[in-house]
Amino acid sequence: MRTPLAILLLAAPLWAQSDEYRVYTDPPRLLLAPQRLRLVQRERERDSLRWQPFNALISGGAAMPEPGFAWGLYYRASRETAWGKKAVDWALTDDAKDLRQLALVFDWCTPVMTPAQIDRLGAKLEHALAASMPTEASDLRRQSARAFAAIALADRLPDHGQSVLQPLIEQWWRGQIVKKLNAGTPAIPRDQVYALLELLHAVRDNLKIDLREDVPEYFKSLPTDHLVSHYPAPYPAAENEYRVPIYVRDGEPDLTDAALSRAAELAMVAYDSNAAETQFLQGWLMQDRFLMRGGFGLPYEFLWANPYQPGLSYFQMPLVYHNSLTGHLFARTSWDEDAKWLGYFDGQLQLFRDGKIETLKSGAATEPVHVGEALILSAREKDATRFRADAEGVFVLNLTPHARYDVEIDDQELREEQTDVGGTLVVAVPEGIATGIRVKRRAE
Repeated sequence: MRTPLAILLLAAPLWAQSDEYRVYTDPPRLLLAPQRLRLVQRERERDSLRWQPFNALISGGAAMPEPGFAWGLYYRASRETAWGKKAVDWALTDDAKDLRQLALVFDWCTPVMTPAQIDRLGAKLEHALAASMPTEASDLRRQSARAFAAIALADRLPDHGQSVLQPLIEQWWRGQIVKKLNAGTPAIPRDQVYALLELLHAVRDNLKIDLREDVPEYFKSLPTDHLVSHYPAPYPAAENEYRVPIYVRDGEPDLTDAALSRAAELAMVAYDSNAAETQFLQGWLMQDRFLMRGGFGLPYEFLWANPYQPGLSYFQMPLVYHNSLTGHLFARTSWDEDAKWLGYFDGQLQLFRDGKIETLKSGAATEPVHVGEALILSAREKDATRFRADAEGVFVLNLTPHARYDVEIDDQELREEQTDVGGTLVVAVPEGIATGIRVKRRAE
């Protein structure tokens, strides 16, 4: 008996049936889709708040940390060919080795290149692409740059980029990263989220593939997770104020990380401006005091920001955020900048109060923290703990991940609960009572 073709198609992975990995779109292909290109050109025509500092830096001859990116973007926004030629001249130097920037210059600046320059830069980019295979699966920046290069070079490649893009999506993204995300294993370092967003934009713009669909729960929570993982107090730098993302090293904040964190949020809104999560993010972004004005951050600000997009006030967001998929827990006493803040992420437990970060050692217990109707505490022992609770929602940190626990609340029946990937147990307590709670891990 023959198996009907329809059944065979249903049994196969959906992406194997429909995805096309050859690039035939018209340039510019990278980040400057037609609507985005029109927006940046109109910002120049309007002499907008974001164009003015960008124009002042570039036309004033300021040194740009990413010259190919900055000059190429300025050329596309202003249509002044001299800046496109300047980006090309930079890309053809021996010192220009950044694959991502080389791809952007080749894609954006071809109209101002001579045939000889196209051949030289194309050959340079092909050689860099061939030598760019990442050694670690988590190297998102390099994978994104390889996708950029394949897309920019598509017309020069016999398979229009398929030999690079198909294994990148099927083997690396779906075969490794998506599996880790679904299992709750850290797979995307926070400081590489911006590279992920660039990859999402490039793949959707040129292949009509939305990589978010492979792990929708992760991407639905990403805008909120990213927003709440900043410390309450801003950091005053010379060029502008920064919101500082979580970090675990000693010393002052890394302002490059802070700039890329904001760039990632701007790119999230640009990718999906209709979702409620990104509308809160837009409300968070549109305060002019945080507009990036330095040589590194300003090109990202100009590229992605859309001040005409309405947003929702982040003051309406909950004070306690728990992501069971990642195990992250963030809580704050208010949305004011002097709030007390607690973060539990990737095995790290931090408190932020009085303008200072306190990182607690793994396994350390901290005093219970009340945030609204929630109580957050760290267990003293992983196998058993007891405490008194006077809040409707209780979050017990520092337990064993993916483990079953018996939970006994005074005057109630014993019940079983399971911790999330980060070892957090969520316990609901009857409203309006203070009670004792005992938690004990079940024997396997």
